[in-house]
Amino acid sequence: MKRKIIYILSTLRLIVNHPLSKKQKTKAILRYFKWVINSILNPFPIIYSFTEKSRLIVQKSMYAALGNLYCGLLEYQEMSFVLHFLREDDLFVDIGANIGSYTILAAAHVGCETVSIEPVPSTFSHLIDNININRIQEKVTALNFALGYEEGTTYFTKNLCAMNHVATDSETDTITVPVFTLDKILAGKCPILLKIDVEGFETEVLKGASQTMNNVNLKAIIIEMNDLGKRYGYDQLLIHQNFIALGFVPYQYNPVKRQLVKLDCLGSGNAIYIRDIEFVNTRVQNANKVKLPNNII
Repeated sequence: MKRKIIYILSTLRLIVNHPLSKKQKTKAILRYFKWVINSILNPFPIIYSFTEKSRLIVQKSMYAALGNLYCGLLEYQEMSFVLHFLREDDLFVDIGANIGSYTILAAAHVGCETVSIEPVPSTFSHLIDNININRIQEKVTALNFALGYEEGTTYFTKNLCAMNHVATDSETDTITVPVFTLDKILAGKCPILLKIDVEGFETEVLKGASQTMNNVNLKAIIIEMNDLGKRYGYDQLLIHQNFIALGFVPYQYNPVKRQLVKLDCLGSGNAIYIRDIEFVNTRVQNANKVKLPNNII
């Protein structure tokens, strides 16, 4: 019971402090409690409007995805950047897609070609459901395996929702998943934007993506930098230094001002690395406005 109360309080704190809730905190809180009541009375998944051009299927156990329902865009800066930066003719790669929040924004709202990679079969089935409900099967190549430095297999956790990851030696409740390299699956094609969310396994993923990383057509990378690589003995500072060597610079994005602000040091959480700031700036400043259920960005 104590854990449940802590979860509710932390969720409410997230909602009221979210940038998209600033001017409508009461509505946002009511939206949360409406979902809580609905999840008690209705055990089935629901379909809701994600943006004016896309929908998302969510259910009780999808804690990360539910943040989008509560707040509009859970990862406000990064998701807004995807919506403002991408164009219909682009290629976007979503590594660690989970149920497909970023995939849906890119392929359903923007309409660009998307490669979506999710290794856990049960989560992958939800990704497919979201692709199907948005009728974007022709836009999305969905792949049910992990990425790494070389082809093979690895053990993966299976019951941690959005926090599933390559298992460590001490974790036993696991499944075996195939592993491929990003360079191999792209077969010479290069995305304009990468999103990487692999719970600490970024170093291995990037080792298998050297051709992609060195291609100047790759303009931006959204990557989770929360130091989880320590569980595998990796130092995320080395990732940062490698990005800098390749010409990428970390930025924060202000969706209201359509402004990219250069970061002087590596922080925690998600980071947006950009290689051609003039090109990227022009795009985000000229992007169409996006209508969300609770706001316009």
